Amino acid sequence: IAAEEYGVTSANIDELSKGTDNPEINRLLGVEGELGAMIGLSNDWAKNAIKASGNYGEIFAATIGESTPIGLARGLNAQWTQGGLLYAPPFR
Repeated sequence: IAAEEYGVTSANIDELSKGTDNPEINRLLGVEGELGAMIGLSNDWAKNAIKASGNYGEIFAATIGESTPIGLARGLNAQWTQGGLLYAPPFR
């Protein structure tokens, strides 16, 4: 959910993993800080997950979104900035 909020996708993750001026993205992708180690994972755990399957929006669209046979609109499953209920707390 945080990756989608920050604009991190499976398509741009390699570029963003080189480092950005946004510390939230850097912490999420393991570029700075020790978040992964604090929870018993490698620091690039989120990068690996996003690269493999995409952010929440990409996963939703590919599995149950409007272009699938299920055809579900995001609705309340959208980011809070887009009228939904999803909010990602800061990575600190």
